[in-house]
Amino acid sequence: MTSSLTVLTFLPLVFGVLLLLIPETRSKAIHLAGVVLASVVAILSVLLFLSMDRSGTGLQLVEKAPWIPSIGVYYHVGIDGISILLYLLTAILTPLAILAAYGSVNVRVKEFVFLLLALETCMLGTLVAANLFLFYVFWELMLIPMALLIGIWGGPRRIYATVKFVLFTVFGSLPMLLGILYLSWRVREAGGQEYLQSGLSLASVLQIDLTAQEQIWLFLGFFLSFAIKLPLFPFHTWLPDAHTEAPTAGSVVLAGVLLKMGGYGLLRYAIPVFPFAADLFTPYILVLGAVGIVHGALVALAQTDVKRLIAYSSVSHMGLVAMGLFSGNTTGVNGALYQMLAHGLSTGALFVLVGVIYERRHTREVGEFGGLARPMPWYAAAFLWAALASAGLPGLCGFVGEFLSLLGIFARSKIAAAFAATGLILGAWYMLLLMKKMFFGEVTNEENEKLQDLGRKEIGVLAPMLLLMVLLGVYPSPFLSRSHDTVDASVTTSRARAATMRESVVRKAAAMDEASDLSTLVEETENAR
Repeated sequence: MTSSLTVLTFLPLVFGVLLLLIPETRSKAIHLAGVVLASVVAILSVLLFLSMDRSGTGLQLVEKAPWIPSIGVYYHVGIDGISILLYLLTAILTPLAILAAYGSVNVRVKEFVFLLLALETCMLGTLVAANLFLFYVFWELMLIPMALLIGIWGGPRRIYATVKFVLFTVFGSLPMLLGILYLSWRVREAGGQEYLQSGLSLASVLQIDLTAQEQIWLFLGFFLSFAIKLPLFPFHTWLPDAHTEAPTAGSVVLAGVLLKMGGYGLLRYAIPVFPFAADLFTPYILVLGAVGIVHGALVALAQTDVKRLIAYSSVSHMGLVAMGLFSGNTTGVNGALYQMLAHGLSTGALFVLVGVIYERRHTREVGEFGGLARPMPWYAAAFLWAALASAGLPGLCGFVGEFLSLLGIFARSKIAAAFAATGLILGAWYMLLLMKKMFFGEVTNEENEKLQDLGRKEIGVLAPMLLLMVLLGVYPSPFLSRSHDTVDASVTTSRARAATMRESVVRKAAAMDEASDLSTLVEETENAR
C-alpha cells in the first residue's frame, strides 16, 4: 500500500505532467496553476511536519517494496527529524520560486514550470530515500532539470555554466557510485541472499564490519561527491557561474535547497557509515571549512556583480556548515542543520531581490546603483532584512544556526572556532558595504530615480520568506525539537563506532609491533647460535 509520503513526494511530478497538457498559448494560466499546485504540496508538507512524532529517532511513514531484490535494491522511503527540515524547506521554496518567475519567463513557460516541479520531486526523493541505491538515483536525477533550467533560460554564458555544473556533478558522483557498488558486494559477502532482504538501507550497511582501510577509501569517495554539491572549498568553482547564469527561480532553488543536499549526504551517510574515517579526516575538513569561510567572504568583498557576491557568500556559509557537521557533537551538528534551513530562506530571498532589480535595470553591477532607498524604500527594507539575516543578526534565522555551530566547533577545537567566527564579521562587512553602495546616499544614476518599488507579486514571494526568517530567529524550538533527538542518536552512535574502530586499530598495531619484536628476537637468537 502506497504511503502518504510516497504520494506527497511524487505529487509535484504528477502536477507537472498534468500542466504539460495545457496549451502553450495559456502561459499565464500555466504559471499560476504551477504556483497553486506547488502550494498544495507545501501545505501538505507543513501538515506532515506538524504531525511527526518528536520523540522518535527512527524513520517514520516507512514504505518498502522490492525493486531489484537480487542485489539488495528496494524502493524504501521514510522520514525523520534530519530530513523533515530540508523536506519542508524544499516544499516551501518551490511555489515561491515559480511565482518569482511569473512575468519574467515568457518562453517555454510550460516546460519551465514542469522542470521546477520535476526538480522538486527529485529533491524530495533524495531526502526520503532510505536505500543507498534509491538515494543515488534521485541524487543523479536532480542534475537533469537543474541543468536544463540553466542551459535554456539562463544568461549569456549559460552553456558554459551548464557544462561546468554537469561535469563537476557527474564526475564527482562517480566515486560514490563505485562505493555503493562495493557496499552492495560487501552486504552480499556478509550474509548472502538472506542478508540482502534488508536491502542497501542505512541499517544494513551499518552492520557491515568494514576495515579501517575500507572506511578510508569509501569515505573519500562519498565525501568528494557531497563536498562538490555543498560546495566546500576548493570544490566550489562551479557555483558562482551556475548562480550568475541561472534564472532567478533556478538560483533560488539552487541556493535554497540543492546545495543542502551535500550537507545532508554527509550527515546521513558519510559520517554514520564511515565514522572512523570521518573522525580521522575531521582536522583536515575543519581546515577546508575555515578556508572556505574566509575565502568566500573575501572574494565576495571584491565582487562588482551583486549575484556573484551572494554566490560567494554561500561558499562562506557552507564552510561553516561543513565545520558544524564535523564538530562531532550534537550542538554543532544541530547548528549546521539549522544553518542550512536558515541559509535557504535568506539567500533565496536575496536572489529574488537581485532578480527584481535586474528586471528593472537589466544590470547587476553594484556601480550602476546608489541611493535606491529613496525611489524603492520597500525594496531597500526587504533587502536589508534578508542581508542582516544572512549576516547572522540576533532575532533573525541566521543567528541561531551560526551560534549553535560555533558552540559545537568550539567544543571540538578552539582554534577552528576562532577562524569560523570570522565568518560573522566578514559576512556583516560585505553585506553592509553592499547596502551602503546600493541604497544609501544620493541617487547616482538618473535611470534609478523613477524605478518602481516592489509590486504585489514580488511582495507575495518575499513576505513568506521574510516572516519565516523572523520565526526561525525568535522561536527555533519547533524546528530544533524535531531534529535534536535524531541528530543526537546519530552522533552518539557514530562516536561510539569510531571509538571502537580506533581501539581495534590500536590493538592490531600493538600486536603487529609485538610480532615484529618477537620475530627480531628469534632472528637475533638464531644468529647468535
